[in-house]
Amino acid sequence: MKSHAVAVVGATGLVGRKMIQVLEERKFPVSSIRLLASRRSAGRELPFAGAEHRVEELTPSSFKGVEIALFSAGAAVSKEFAPHAVRSGTLVIDNSSAFRMDAGVPLVVPEVNRQDIFTHHGIIANPNCSTIQMVVALKPLHDRWKVRRIVVATYQSVTGAGKKGLTQLEQEVAGCTTGEKKFPHAIAFNILPQVDVFLDDGYTREEHKMVNETRKIMGDNDILVNATCVRVPVWGGHSESVNVEFERPCTLPEVREALRCFPGVVLQDDPQQCIYPMPVHAWEKDPVFVGRLRMDPTVPSGITMWVVADNLRKGAATNAVQIAEEWIKGR
Repeated sequence: MKSHAVAVVGATGLVGRKMIQVLEERKFPVSSIRLLASRRSAGRELPFAGAEHRVEELTPSSFKGVEIALFSAGAAVSKEFAPHAVRSGTLVIDNSSAFRMDAGVPLVVPEVNRQDIFTHHGIIANPNCSTIQMVVALKPLHDRWKVRRIVVATYQSVTGAGKKGLTQLEQEVAGCTTGEKKFPHAIAFNILPQVDVFLDDGYTREEHKMVNETRKIMGDNDILVNATCVRVPVWGGHSESVNVEFERPCTLPEVREALRCFPGVVLQDDPQQCIYPMPVHAWEKDPVFVGRLRMDPTVPSGITMWVVADNLRKGAATNAVQIAEEWIKGR
């Protein structure tokens, strides 16, 4: 297999580091790797494939000779530097929210809409972590029974908020309450019914992302989505309670079989034996774990399920690398 020159933008962040780790774990065909970050992080060294690699300052000329760039440095950085990368002939796979809803930018989860990878014009967007795990679980069900409505409540770990979120939790658990705050309230031993900022309609930006991104990825603007996103004092791994109403009737055995056979899903559904997905078991793993399946007696055809995934891996880094892998195969 042909090897490729790869860059990781935001290499020193939680997701950037995870991207480097996943590239190595999955034996991605890397001929050379360029680690890019802000000026304050330049000069640091990070390991990849048995060697230390120096982090370089991100500049408009950083992408010369780079074939694939994985971006995870925030929307502002992506908006400024992704166009420079595209002009250099680089494929950008962007983990920020900068381009997700742009009409000309595919928003891709390979298990769900792999075909959209090949409609790009230089940029492919990686969806929000909460959306990714939900649509992977929904895809085999939507194909068979057609999703009409989704009501989802998320339980999102602090690593979804980056290093500052993780640091705040660690400091508060240790008894320190004077450090820099990522969240508006204490997160240790607490739950915050807020992920991202509130908008005029009372929903948060994270909740709007789940609505709009789900429709775009699933290719169906008629799907109704109502989301409540919650931050919980968990280091890593997002959990979701997902209630789904279908247009056609289904049975639990049929739903279980559809999920069991779908790539990227692991079914853990034996509540009598206390077997169900938990973030402590999903951490550092790539699949989406689904369990607690039961029929919804309040609608003619509906189910409720519990969905868990590692937000730094499948919710971010692994999904981005999978997009790159599929792009290579498709070429």
